[in-house]
This record gives sequence, structure tokens and C-alpha cells, in this order.
Amino acid sequence: MTPDLFQRVTAHGAAVNLSSRAKFRLTGGDRVRYLNGQVTNDVRRANADETLYACVTDAKGRIAADVFVHAHEDTLLLDAEGDVRETLGMRLERYIVADDVELTDVTEEWQLWHVFGSAETPAHALRSNRFGVPGFDLWLPAAAAAPTFDTIDVLTDAELETWRIVQKVPRWPNELNAEMFPPEAGLESRAMDFTKGCYIGQEVLSRIKTTGKMPRELIAFDTDSPVNAGDEILTTKAVGSVTSVTVHPETGRIVGLAMVRQGMTAEPLSTSAGVLLRPR
Repeated sequence: MTPDLFQRVTAHGAAVNLSSRAKFRLTGGDRVRYLNGQVTNDVRRANADETLYACVTDAKGRIAADVFVHAHEDTLLLDAEGDVRETLGMRLERYIVADDVELTDVTEEWQLWHVFGSAETPAHALRSNRFGVPGFDLWLPAAAAAPTFDTIDVLTDAELETWRIVQKVPRWPNELNAEMFPPEAGLESRAMDFTKGCYIGQEVLSRIKTTGKMPRELIAFDTDSPVNAGDEILTTKAVGSVTSVTVHPETGRIVGLAMVRQGMTAEPLSTSAGVLLRPR
């Protein structure tokens, strides 16, 4: 991402094509109750005006996927990273037993576009915050013409990745994966409801909420020297690893995200190559 583009996006927003994301439709009279028992947020609040962000967790409370959910007439629609299309479909299907629920993979049936920043939300769009800035989603039939954006830029995947890291937004599988609990990535306020009742993994996550103790926590950093995703982070011993890295378009400094052992953020952190990481 160039400095000029970063300034335009900061001032006016941008559009991104998210059509490669996995998309699922849930129908049937038990769809809300069923999905509410599978995710960390309260699906009873899902509506046709905005997306509801949540995590699908396993029995140990670890993340199987992060999803955006909305209601449309007599259906629930959700989308997730394309990499989890097969595993998420199998995970959701596994727990449909005697429920009046039908799960359908509709990935190829829809385009999904997201616009964030200062653009005005159209009447038929879904309010959604995906990349650290309020925006909206557009679900369009796959056969429809792609939307055009005359006043804002359409970001490439690489440009969007830079924006995401600068905005400190965790992503699957870098910061969100099968080894992580949602609170470790700072998702309590966005993706979790602690009063909604039971769901798979709820007992473990409630215990983390009560004790405040978890193995790791997400940090954002900058540094003057090159680092790479996967680099080990040390204090006097290994405490974590770098998960995402980019170059800040305005400052030219290396910025990134990392998962480190909880409580280590007050300590000087460096990579195994001796590069000092400054919290940001």
C-alpha cells in the first residue's frame, strides 16, 4: 500500500471484494436456537440491518472459525474465511441432530462486498465493522454485475492485509486458530455474550472471564528492523511469536501483531534475532 493510497483510505474509506469467503444458509424453525448453541454471541439479536460477529468454538473453548451472521426473512446467513469452508460446514452439520434446521453451503451463489469509511450506507446494505472502521456489507447474486465505486479505491488482498494489521484486527489463521481462545485475541466486546446461555465451549470461556487468566494475549507492535511472521519473541525466555507483519505506509516502520504470554506486555520484548518490539 502506497502512502497516497493509505491517506485516501484513511480520509474516504475503501471497498473490498470478500466474495471468496465461505457462506452458509440456515433454514428451519430451530435455526436461531440451534446456532445460538454453536457460537459465542447471542444469535437472537441477529437481524437484517447489521451483522453479528461471533466465534464458533470447540468443546475446549478454542476457535474453530470466526463468523459474521445476519438474518434475512426466514433464514440466517453467515460468512467466514474461505479456508474454513469445509471444516466449518462439517462442524456445524455435526451438531444438527433432531433440530428443524437445514444447513446449505451457498458460497458460490453470492458475491460479498464490504465498504468502510466515510461512504454513506445504502438502504439495502448491512452495517458491519470488519476492519476496525464502521462500514457495510453488500450481498449480491453471483450472476449480478459487480458494483462500481467511483469515489473510493477497491483494495487488493495485499493492501487490505496492510490495512488490517495497522488497524490491529486479528484474522484467521494468523491470530485466530484452533489453538486460541477468543479472549486471547481481545474479542470479548465484539464477539462474545456472557449472559446468553449455553453453547459449545461456554464453560471454559466463562471460567476465563471469571478468573481473567488465559495463556496468551494479542499485542500490536512496531520496530525499526525487519521481522517475520513466526519469529519467536523473548524476554529472558520465549514468551510468544509474531503472527502478522507489514510496513506502515506512512512511517515506513515495521508494524505487526503477536501472541505473547499473558502479563508479559510490561517487559521488554524482542525477537530471537535481537530486534526490539515496541507496543503500539
